[in-house]
Amino acid sequence: MGWKGIMGLEYGIVQAPLGPDVSGPELVAAVADAGGLGLLRAPDWECPEYLRGLIKKTRSLTDKPFGIGVVLAFPHEENLKVILDEKVVFLELYWGEVPEELVHRAHDAGVKVIPQVGSVEEARKSIEVGVDAIIVQGREAGGHVIGQDALITLVPRVVDLVGDQDIPVIAAGGIVDARGYVAALALGAQGVCLGTRFLATEESNAHPDYKKQLIEGENTEYTDIFGRARWPEAPHRVLVTPFYIACKSLPDDVTEANQPVIGHTVIHGVEKEIRRFAGTVPNKTAEGEIESMVMYAGQGVGLIREILPAAEVVKRLVEGAQLLIEEKFSRPQLLDKSV
Repeated sequence: MGWKGIMGLEYGIVQAPLGPDVSGPELVAAVADAGGLGLLRAPDWECPEYLRGLIKKTRSLTDKPFGIGVVLAFPHEENLKVILDEKVVFLELYWGEVPEELVHRAHDAGVKVIPQVGSVEEARKSIEVGVDAIIVQGREAGGHVIGQDALITLVPRVVDLVGDQDIPVIAAGGIVDARGYVAALALGAQGVCLGTRFLATEESNAHPDYKKQLIEGENTEYTDIFGRARWPEAPHRVLVTPFYIACKSLPDDVTEANQPVIGHTVIHGVEKEIRRFAGTVPNKTAEGEIESMVMYAGQGVGLIREILPAAEVVKRLVEGAQLLIEEKFSRPQLLDKSV
């Protein structure tokens, strides 16, 4: 129906499932209404009835399809049962091998399965179990990064691996504007998945100070100093803040478990303490030393200069990509050597 649509969607634009609860119903519904795929983030603990309520709230805000992201590294079986029972259209899976049995269960419920991978081998395994699309994450991505390859080399390899199978490849990592969208299409992707750009939207549940840092920030670094006890061996890309600069050389044996409490927050309805070096980003309920909390961001953060409505982000991506292709990459112009 629309330009570069995938999986029955109007556009090939996916809003990443921003943890722990930054992509709530309001953001997901706004993206869905704009023609993209909005993804809720399931809690990292079993709370099936709360998750059911989250699904129902999202459905009260949009009649368009949306999805839910589940991190396989955390308890999830009861949450998965609710997602399949509610027949949420898309199930995004991350940080773990996707079982073939789960793909069959999802398909029996009418749910499409989209794993996020960081290597060709992960992509191969996903194809073998019958997934419906693949999000390919490059090392440029913000938040937890599962692979080491850059997007520009990884996407074409996965595209070649998929071949003529009906499995859309969706590029993720450092993409924030129409130029990144077009670049991903040139690599063979059929869609793009954006996290940091949707963090910096009006509907995002990120704390205002976090959003401000995204607008003002220029640089990110790949590290492992946050959340070592809760999510070991899970490197991540963060915004370079004064706190991070001061603590980036944290000894390997130091984790958040023995650090002081620097704040409090409510995540998916549960009150939680935030310790120094915890891997918990500040959502809008967070209080305390916000400047000392982790702030995930991808390498494209330096291109973000304003907080926008989510629908405007989608609109600018689509219209900007169309314009770029028409003005810069149309066949007559490519053939004109004087241009």
